[in-house]
Amino acid sequence: MVSVIDKKWIIFDVMGVIFTVGDDTNDLLVPFIQDINKNISKDKINEVYLEASLGHISSARFWEMTGIAHGDSYINIEKEYLDTRLTIDEQFIEVATRLRDYYNLAILSNDVSEWSSYLRKKYGINEVVNFSIISGDVGCRKPSEKIYRIALEKIGAEAKDCLFIDDRNKNLVPAMDVGMRVLRFLRDDMECTLKDVETANSFYDLEGKLKKIW
Repeated sequence: MVSVIDKKWIIFDVMGVIFTVGDDTNDLLVPFIQDINKNISKDKINEVYLEASLGHISSARFWEMTGIAHGDSYINIEKEYLDTRLTIDEQFIEVATRLRDYYNLAILSNDVSEWSSYLRKKYGINEVVNFSIISGDVGCRKPSEKIYRIALEKIGAEAKDCLFIDDRNKNLVPAMDVGMRVLRFLRDDMECTLKDVETANSFYDLEGKLKKIW
């Protein structure tokens, strides 16, 4: 087994990589809320979600501002959303469990603090990653370069020793700008439009390509 000091870092995006839907806000959260509150617009939901994912408001306040719940009544609604709308990639835990023998693992995610904490615990993600950098905890979001620098500081690594994996070009570019290696995760086996960027269409595929990257 490789020593901790010698291990390089793999940093995973969450939505679109660890969980199968990339645009969870518009594809999952918006219809969920509009099924309950038919008078709220997509733009308003996105506006309030942005505030929650930056840590400016709590998840309880999010449900209140979207007209869904008041007081503690949000708890069951939030749990229903997180339990029934989001699907983890069935390969992730298996592959991550093997990878952690040779790499340090982290996640870097735009998410509401409380939601991320719940999902990481529910699906055992905390057991396979060393660090979780969540926008709601640190007050900034991808693709701001700031959150990548925060991630490097928190994990105590140099950018050249990190591979960042995301499903969106706009989030890969700032990672490259700070000096990280990057890989685009594309379940549909599409081509990446970023020059010289490796792709993977599954975690099994990723596992097989890591030696090529390093």
